[in-house]
Amino acid sequence: MGEVVEVNMSPVTKKGREAETPSMTRSPLPDSVPKTPKSPFASRFMSTPLASPMKKAIISMQGYLEEVGHFTKLDPQDAWLPITESRNGNAYYSAFHTLCSGIGVQALVLPLAFKTLGWTWGITCLSLAFIWQMYTLWLLIQLHESDSGKRYSRYLRLSMEAFGEKLGKLLALFPTMYLSGGTCVTLIMIGGGTMKIFFQILCGEACKVCPLSTVEWYVVFTCCAVVLAQLPNLNSIAGVSLIGAVTAISYCTIIWVVSISKTRPMAVSYDPQPQDTKFNVGRLFNIFNALGIIAFAFRGHNLVLEIQGTMPSSAKHPSRVPMWKGVKYAYVIIAMCLFPIAIGGYWAYGNLIPNGGMLSALQRYHGDDTSKFLLGLTSLIVVINSLSSFQIYAMPVFDNLEARYTSNRNKPCPWWLRSGFRAFFGCLAFFIAVALPFLPSLAGLIGGIALPITLAYPCFMWILIKKPQKYGGIWFLNWALGVMGVVLSVLVLSGAIWGIVTIGIEIHFFKP
Repeated sequence: MGEVVEVNMSPVTKKGREAETPSMTRSPLPDSVPKTPKSPFASRFMSTPLASPMKKAIISMQGYLEEVGHFTKLDPQDAWLPITESRNGNAYYSAFHTLCSGIGVQALVLPLAFKTLGWTWGITCLSLAFIWQMYTLWLLIQLHESDSGKRYSRYLRLSMEAFGEKLGKLLALFPTMYLSGGTCVTLIMIGGGTMKIFFQILCGEACKVCPLSTVEWYVVFTCCAVVLAQLPNLNSIAGVSLIGAVTAISYCTIIWVVSISKTRPMAVSYDPQPQDTKFNVGRLFNIFNALGIIAFAFRGHNLVLEIQGTMPSSAKHPSRVPMWKGVKYAYVIIAMCLFPIAIGGYWAYGNLIPNGGMLSALQRYHGDDTSKFLLGLTSLIVVINSLSSFQIYAMPVFDNLEARYTSNRNKPCPWWLRSGFRAFFGCLAFFIAVALPFLPSLAGLIGGIALPITLAYPCFMWILIKKPQKYGGIWFLNWALGVMGVVLSVLVLSGAIWGIVTIGIEIHFFKP
């Protein structure tokens, strides 16, 4: 019988990856590992000029495979889902998506916070909130790719990785679904209602055409949104997000420019209202509500991981670099929209700002001395922005519906079922908008539950996943911000409950 040869089966470590694949550029293996005899012919052939291009190609391909294999461990199911189906995103796409999801009609009520807080505290709180949420955005972008190479392209998956499967679902499932589905319901209300206003402006008072009801305008908006939702994946709606970003910037700019250029209403005052001169429980909860308005002005953190998941990533070119670049430019523009809206709106209307925010103030105080063209253009821009924002906020819901199918059937979702899922969600959002027209009145209550998604959870997840040095500066900073985010959420919830108890809420079903 032949001689038995003992082979050393030493485990392959990350540093010893050379033992997995032969390489001509690697350092020699340790002496303890027997070297495989080389063929004299192969050695002579690979040293000839003819083999030089082949050698370079082999080395290049091997380095690429090692690089990608080391850094990006992808779930095969991700290739079937709309968020990660296409991974050719870039910094421009991230900026478009971030702008579209980061600016919304919630910015138009920022002057209401100044009405309670005043100039000094209003500007201070808005600036601190902007810096705070930029920091948590940076944390999420860094956490998207783990050291082992796994990518977390959904907020829920990152939460489950950090807090555990059960607690992660408990903390993040409802808030993220509310921020997606609830925003889509609100957009149907805003878009459908603004369509009605646009038709009235366009038609005029002497119009003989029978106008549609509010519910019928909701139907028109929902049908347009569902048709637009047939675009297959998140990267395919980059152009839609660009349109949404441009329209959001446009209507914010138009509203604050018109407001400060017109004559201010009589009796504009910046002094505290009589009921706010004395510190009492009502005054305290009004402050909590004002802080909630500022916190709600910054949205889109539940989408940042999904946006980053559309980008390619490797060891040399990690996705966090173009993602952060796009987010930085996007938030410079967002700041140029939010701060003028808040400061200019409060300067123009002071304590006379209505509860509906800047859009209501513009129609109430300048509806007669502003051209119908400008009012109609603003309404049209709001409708287009609502349709565009609907797409990016609905994408996580589409992704979740298809994920259930692909995990059970182990195959991609057919086109007809994908279309059916999206039509079903559009109809469900329409039904909720009609059945629960008072839902925006509960925004502060439900939004308080979702607030930690933006301000608290990223800090705790950084501590649990990255494990910074205990009692170090980063450790203390994240613990402090995380606890403050949870406390702020509780305060906002308390203020919302106090407002519902003292002011009340008009509940009426199926009467939008």
